[in-house]
Amino acid sequence: MNEKARLLRRREAVLTLAGLGLTGALGARASGVLGTPGAEAATTCVLSPEVTEGPYWIDNHLTRRDITEGRPGLPLELVLTVQDAKTCTAIKGADVELWHCDAVGVYSGYESGSAGGPGGQHAAPTDSDRYLRGHQKAGADGRARFLTIYPGWYRGRTPHIHLKVHVGGSVVHTGQLFFDEKTTAAVYRHAPYKAHGQPDTSHAEDMIYAQAGRSRATLTLARRSNGRKGYRGVITLGVAT
Repeated sequence: MNEKARLLRRREAVLTLAGLGLTGALGARASGVLGTPGAEAATTCVLSPEVTEGPYWIDNHLTRRDITEGRPGLPLELVLTVQDAKTCTAIKGADVELWHCDAVGVYSGYESGSAGGPGGQHAAPTDSDRYLRGHQKAGADGRARFLTIYPGWYRGRTPHIHLKVHVGGSVVHTGQLFFDEKTTAAVYRHAPYKAHGQPDTSHAEDMIYAQAGRSRATLTLARRSNGRKGYRGVITLGVAT
């Protein structure tokens, strides 16, 4: 083999190793959220599945990071990153909206226990409370941050959080977020959750959990830092704009 051929072969090997390193980095970034490692990983992200908004959504313009309004429960800090599902680029200014039930399974605006119309259609609010609801704009990194509480549960559903993503005034994603069941069981052994008991519906029994993508719609949880009580949950949402 002449010197030129050896140099070309060496260059190909270096480029191949560089490509493998990039694929590995993308694969790590993609874990649980984005596309699988491979030839398409650099240009294609996974679109987060759409699911029903449920009967308890209320149109509101409450832009706030802390949505607890003093509701009792274990603190939950959420960091939600919004990306374009085609390009994997962060969407600056995306408006993320959250709503979920409290520690004993009650939604604000529905304290009378209204169950919605046939097939889980939207129910008219019964009161003016709006705790555990709010919007937050994503920064330049596509991240929206919330402070809330670990949600409780209600009959027929595994514990979850509802969300919508608005871009340019339009809803581009309606989804739900879920929790590791072992973590939930541990949380529910303490007040104020203990009085309500353990959930009656597992992930396996919840049809919407499967529709939402199972692990892809499950928050990655870790204890909050600096001695703060509660959990920090993160997830990336791939949306079509």
